[in-house]
Order: sequence, then C-alpha cells, then structure tokens
Amino acid sequence: MADKYVYLFEEGGAGMKNLLGGKGANLAEMTNIGLPVPPGIIITTGACKEFSASGQKFPEGLEEQVKDKIKILESSLGKKFGDKANPLLVSVRSGAPVSMPGMMDTVLNLGLNDITVGALAENTVNERFALDCYRRFITMFGDVVMGIDHSKFERILDRQKLKAQVNFDNQLSGGEWREVIEEYKKLIKRETGDDFPQDPMKQLFMSIYAVFNSWNNDRAVVYRRINKIPDELGTAVNIQAMVFGNMSNDSGTGVAFTRNPSTGEKKLYGEYLINAQGEDVVAGIRTPQPIASLQKEMPVIYSQFEEICRRLENHYRDMQDIEFTVERGKLWILQTRNGKRTAQAAIKVAVDMVNEGLITREEAVLRIEPAQLDHLLHRRIDPEARLNIVARGLPASPGAASGMVVFDADLAEKLGQEGKKLVLVRTETTPDDIHGILYAQGILTSRGGMTSHAAVVARGMGKPCVCGCEALQIDYDKNELKVGNLVIKQGDIISIDGSTGNVITGTVPMIDPGLSAEFQQLLEWADQIRSLGVRANADNPEDAAKARGFGAAGIGLTRTEHMFMAQDRLPVVQEMILSGTLREREEAVNKLLPMQRDDFYGILKAMDGLPVTIRLLDPPLHEFLPDAEELMVEITRLKLTGGDKTEIREREELLRKVRSLSEHNPMLGHRGCRLGLTFPEIYAMQARAIFQATARLVEEGLNPIPEVEIPLVIEVKELAYLRELVDRVASEVKKDSGIDFHYTVGTMIEIPRAALLADEVALEADFFSFGTNDLTQTTLGFSRDDAEGKFMRAYLDQKILADNPFMVLDRKGVGKLMKMAVELGRRTKPDLLIGICGEHGGEPSSIEFCHSIGLDFVSCSPFRVPIARLAAAQTKVRSDRSARQDYSTL
Repeated sequence: MADKYVYLFEEGGAGMKNLLGGKGANLAEMTNIGLPVPPGIIITTGACKEFSASGQKFPEGLEEQVKDKIKILESSLGKKFGDKANPLLVSVRSGAPVSMPGMMDTVLNLGLNDITVGALAENTVNERFALDCYRRFITMFGDVVMGIDHSKFERILDRQKLKAQVNFDNQLSGGEWREVIEEYKKLIKRETGDDFPQDPMKQLFMSIYAVFNSWNNDRAVVYRRINKIPDELGTAVNIQAMVFGNMSNDSGTGVAFTRNPSTGEKKLYGEYLINAQGEDVVAGIRTPQPIASLQKEMPVIYSQFEEICRRLENHYRDMQDIEFTVERGKLWILQTRNGKRTAQAAIKVAVDMVNEGLITREEAVLRIEPAQLDHLLHRRIDPEARLNIVARGLPASPGAASGMVVFDADLAEKLGQEGKKLVLVRTETTPDDIHGILYAQGILTSRGGMTSHAAVVARGMGKPCVCGCEALQIDYDKNELKVGNLVIKQGDIISIDGSTGNVITGTVPMIDPGLSAEFQQLLEWADQIRSLGVRANADNPEDAAKARGFGAAGIGLTRTEHMFMAQDRLPVVQEMILSGTLREREEAVNKLLPMQRDDFYGILKAMDGLPVTIRLLDPPLHEFLPDAEELMVEITRLKLTGGDKTEIREREELLRKVRSLSEHNPMLGHRGCRLGLTFPEIYAMQARAIFQATARLVEEGLNPIPEVEIPLVIEVKELAYLRELVDRVASEVKKDSGIDFHYTVGTMIEIPRAALLADEVALEADFFSFGTNDLTQTTLGFSRDDAEGKFMRAYLDQKILADNPFMVLDRKGVGKLMKMAVELGRRTKPDLLIGICGEHGGEPSSIEFCHSIGLDFVSCSPFRVPIARLAAAQTKVRSDRSARQDYSTL
C-alpha cells in the first residue's frame, strides 16, 4: 500500500509542520478552529523528498491520491475541475516546515483555459474580471512552470497599457485583456515550442512538479544557507480553492501583522488593495492602502478581521502574519504564520506578551534569535547631523546604512564579496535578488509597500530598508537614478534611514546604539536564567567601560600587543626589539613600563570589582617592525637619489634585523610564552605594570581583580617557569608598595598538546581560557586568512564542512579537545576556572557547546555581550527542558 501523501485541510493540524509544511499545518489548524478558510489539500514534504531522491519523479500513488482528494473538494464546493459551466479553480503554493517568504513558487487561478474563462465570466457577470484572472494565470504558469522570464510578460502588458493610455492593470477593459492573453500565448509558443496547456489536470501536475523543483532553485538554496535551514526538509504543496479579491470593488486582498513588525507596537499593521489579487500587494505593482483605512472602507469586514487577528494571536501565542481576501463582501483567511519582525520588535513583543500573561519569561527568552540582537547593537544616524535629504519613502525596516549605489543584484554580490559597502537600489526586489540583498548594507526601492518583498526580507535579515520611494526614477540602461534634477549614478554614495524613510546623499555620521527598556528587561530575565558567565574582550578602558555597560561580568581577554601599536609607543617597542644587549633592552623596557601601567590602571579601574584577564605579549616581534620589502624599496630610493649615508646604514641595519626576526610560519614560531622564555624581561615588565596598577587601585580603595594569562603554552614546565617570574615580580611590588593585593595566573589553551596535557598544565594554572581562534587553526591545520580567502567557500558549498569553523565552533575536532581539557584540568583541580575568549565566545551555537562541557564563562567583543547573555540563557532553558524530558522517560 502506498504511503499517504495527500491530506485534506481538516485532516491536519498545527503540530504537523514537518509533514505538512508551515503553511499547510496552519491552514489545517485554522480550518479546525472554525475560521473562514477556503478548503484545500496538502501534498506532504515526504512526497517532495522522494521526488528529489528519485531524480524528479512523483512517488508511486501520488497522482491517484491527488485526484481522489480533488473529487472531495469538488463535492464539497459544488464545482468541478475543468467544468464548462461551474469550474473549480485552485492556487498551488509551496510551504516548507520553516517559513521561507517569497523563496519558492506559487501559481494562482489554476484551472482556467479558453473554455472555463467563459464560464467564470458568465457566473460572475464580469468578463473583465475573468480575463484578468486568466492573464494572471498564464503569466504565473509561464514563468513558474514553463520557465519564461516574467519581464517578457510585463513588457507585453506595459505596451497594452501605453496603447490604452492607462496607468494601472485594473483600468484595462475585457477586450484589451483578450489582446494581452493572445500575445501571452504567442510568447509561450515562441519561447517553448509548446502551446499553453488547456487541460486543467495537466496544469495541476505541471505546477506540482514546478513547486517541488522550486525547493532547489537558486534563491531558495541561498536563503536556506543564510538562515541555516536544512536542505533535506523539503516543501509541501498546498492546493486551495481560489477566492477572488479582484472580482469587484467590494472585493480586495491584503497582508497584515497582528503587531507592528518594525516596532512591536500592539496595533494592526499591514496593507490592502481593493479589486486586486494577493501578488499585487507584495509585488508593489500598485501602492497599497494602510490596513487602518479598511475600517472606513469596509467597516464590517475590518471588525471581523480584527477579531480573527485576536483569536489567532491568542491561539498561537505569537505575533501573526496573515493573508486575507475579501470576495464580494465575504472575508477569507488564506494564511497565518509567525510574523517576521525586526530585532527591536521581537524584543518588545516578547516582553509585552509576558506582561500580558500569554507566555513565560523562559519562552520570551527563547523567542529572540541571538543573531538578531546584532542588528540593534550597530550604529544609527546621529540626530544632530545635518543631512542632505533628497527623497523620502516608506520606513520599511529600521536602522541606517551608507554605501555606493548598485542597481544589479549580481554586481551587489560581487562587490560585497570584495568588502565594498553598498546600497541595493531597485524599482522593486524579487526573490531572485536575494543574493544581492545579502551583501547590501541596505535596500532602497521606488515601488512597493511595507509588506513588499524588499521590506519583509530586509526585516528578517536586520537590514535597513526604504520602500515605495516614488520620487526615484531608476534607469537600468544608464545605471542611474534621478530625483528631480539630481542624477545619482551607480557607484555614488548615498545613505538611507529605514526608521524615517529618508534617502540622503553621501555618507552620514552615526552614533552608538542604546538599549531599550524592553531590551534591558529581557536581558535581566536572561541573567536570572543563565548559569554561564559572560565577559568581554577589551584592550582599552573605553571598550572595557562599554562592555560593562552591556552587562559584561569581567574582561576575558586583554591583548597587550594592541597597546604596543600606538604611534607614541611603537618607536620605543622597536628600540626594545633592536637592542643589541640585555642592558639596552632593559632600558627600552623601562620606558614602556609607565605606559603599560597606565593602560592596566585604566582597564582595571573601569572593571572595578570584576575580573580582568590580561594576556602577556603574544605575537612575534617582527610584527612591530617595518615591512622588509618596504625597507628595501626605501634603501634603493635613498641610494639612487644620493641619500644620507648614515641614514642608509641605519636602514640597512634595520633591514638586517627584520630579516633575522622573520619566520617562515610566524603563527607557529617565536611568539607567546616562547618570547617570555627568551626575553623574560618583557614579561617581567608587563607583570610589574599590572601589579603596580593593581596596588595603586587598592590604595585608592578600589577592588581590582587581575588574572595574568600566559599564552601559547604546550608544556607545564613553560608555565611553571613563567609563573615563578610573575610571582616574583608580584612579591617585589607588594614589598615596594607596602600594599597587599590578590591576583591569579593561568594560561590560554590554544595548542592541541596543551589540551591533551591539561591535567599536567593545571598543576601550575589557576585558570584556563580557550583561545579557539588559534586552537581551530592548529587542530584543522588551516591558516585562517588563507582558508577564508581561498578554499573555505568550496568546503561549505560541497558540504564537507557544515559551517565556517572560524565562525562556528568545530565540535567534532576542536570541541573534543576542549571537552578533554576540561575533564583533565578539573581532575587535577576540581574548582579550576575555565572559559573561552576566542571569537566563538559570542556565537550562539558555540556558546551552547561551552555550556554543555561545563565552562564557567565565555568572552566576546563588547557589542556581542548582550547576544552572549541571551544565548547562554537559551541554552540553559533548553538544557533544563531536555533534562526534564529525559527524567520523565525513566
């Protein structure tokens, strides 16, 4: 017996998303709770998976099951597929288990042909409407199913509107639509060699085939990669009886959110069009009206819709994105799903719903994607700035962006990959522009509303977007746009403000973000829930203060080499490196001492009462010297121009020293604790600076907590030698100052051997901190710069690696070493403090792993501290739920 591949709406429910897709499961759920949903059937995701696995063949029994279920629809509606008198018309839509708005294909008005269009005209007493539906169907079928570029249909339509001297599609007469339809059919014959199919059943199965195929179209694949959606999920197919918003002026269609998806305000938000079908709203072909206007235009419908929105939000306990159609005064609900929203809106909605008693604090914490918070932690336009505002559109997605104007999505992708900042400018975006949107800093369109494709996708990605800026006249042939007399060419710099809709020439000044009251409330809840500490990486007092403001519970990494690079210090550092004797080197080191002491004083003071991990000098010494090739060029220039001989000799001596310090593989060379062993006076100076700053702060009544970190250890004897040096300096500072203070000494685990011997290393360590940037390089044998610049994309595209291991922690390799080091280290010292300070410390998946292996803290950049706080709380909630489920099965 064949598997069941097709379900009626009343046979499904919200809990069947993996099988019926999100759209299908919600249609079934709404049907079962009594909402006005046009009846239909759902083909399962399992059928799609079998279709893909079998080389694009329908699974056995699928066609028969579809035909059987269509008969049930015919019976319930009193209509018949392909009937000459009362035809059943359907829509065919995709519906993945995870929402992918606009990424796959849809066909509306299926079942129309040269005969049934006449029946539709007669039954509705509206020939213009019937022909409008027919031309829409031919356009979508030709594009989605037969592969003809949509723009070719649009050109035919534009010529007809020009000929008829009208601006909008709904102004064309029935006779004019007949001319368009004949031209469409000629186009299909010319492009494909086949006639437009007249058999509705053939149309249906060709469309099902196309929707299954669309699971693997380019834009869907890119979207899944961006949003980390598994490729193996497949899509369901929803076949639903048509209802018509373009039937008359008491008909219409719209899209609405139960709350504002940009701000989170508890107020209906959306748009609608009278006498239109759904694609007209999202495509931006006509400028829609705000949903509030429906209250005046159709008050009864608005009241019904408002009540349905309340029911759906309470039922799903989340903000809903709802599509609706009004057909001759009757309201139909076509879709509901959890609404895509900005980070700002997501936080406000989650906090408000806790206060309204709809969800718990734990649920609120889980509702926010940690990566979304990144969007709130970037800069916005300085309100004091003087701006040259040249146009204003709809504020479709908040935030601001500056960049060069780019009109083509392919070029946007290319320039974005080169690191260029750009604003993608389009008349309107389509799902085919997804790759360009990904690389753009912001999106600007001349058409479309707040629920257009550009707006929805930009909000989901957290990118600023201005839509419907009708003042823009975009000329793709000339690669320019005009605003009045102003001409802006491709490559010119503009700025957009997605919070106001302003379009601004040039780059604009930005300011740092602040945390809203709801954001702070959510993070307070997260702090109450999480067990993993969150620190920040900071190299100066300003960053330390910023980290503390974002809720960091300490500094997990201070990189002292960054302090050496300051312009007033570099000559002294170079003097230290170029010293020929120990005495000369000590003299230079003593010049650096007060500078370093001031650095550490500022950071420790900013983090008063919180721990500060200070890593002693890590990089190889040649990084502080001039580039050898540049020196050679300079020496050659001096010789050719008769330069001063003394200066030439000094430059040649410097070149000799640079060459003597250069290494074939500096990352694995003379750096880290190896420097401390060969030049102990450098580490002694840094330790003295730390402890003198500490003593001064204690004397001032503060509570500094320094943690001295020895980098790149591979052997406990290294750590023992250098710890003895640090302890000796601490004793000297205590004796000289007469002030006692507390400190700890630990090491960074960033070499596999250190992880393997962690039980021995722990004998001399008060703490471990995983440096996962280098641990990833040394474990995988990848040079980060080379890998990301040359071959990482191939590893990801060919699915050899699921994620870039420098962005998402490699659990199988690096993670196994970390887990082993934790277990070995705590076997020696059960209370050993262990954290992570690599860039993975701010990445949610990596934070989850750190929690699972029992780390005490993660450390990340200051702006990622709120992300880490939230991710740590989410990990704790999921871990506790999993533990409860495991316990319940015992």
